[in-house]
Amino acid sequence: MEKIFVGQIDELAPRMGKEIIVGEQKIAVFRLSDDRIKAIENVCPHKQGPLAEGTVSGEYVFCPLHDYKINLTDGQVQEPDEGCVRAYETVVEDDLVYIMV
Repeated sequence: MEKIFVGQIDELAPRMGKEIIVGEQKIAVFRLSDDRIKAIENVCPHKQGPLAEGTVSGEYVFCPLHDYKINLTDGQVQEPDEGCVRAYETVVEDDLVYIMV
């Protein structure tokens, strides 16, 4: 696995997403209200909506296109909808945020 620098934790607004691109991969990074950092693939499995632009509630993001509810920990779409996106491990060291790809 490779550790990719995202930015300082203070640069990530709570409950807002930020898109980063690593090679061909679009990744959405989120800072939760309790300052935990989550990262998932930035493409909804339904209609490829940009998840970084979605609404964050707790440990979930709602796709801005059709309101699919996606778990930010494991990438699973919540019922009654189906699907999943890749979830990435995140690391915070000295207020610096990294994702593992």
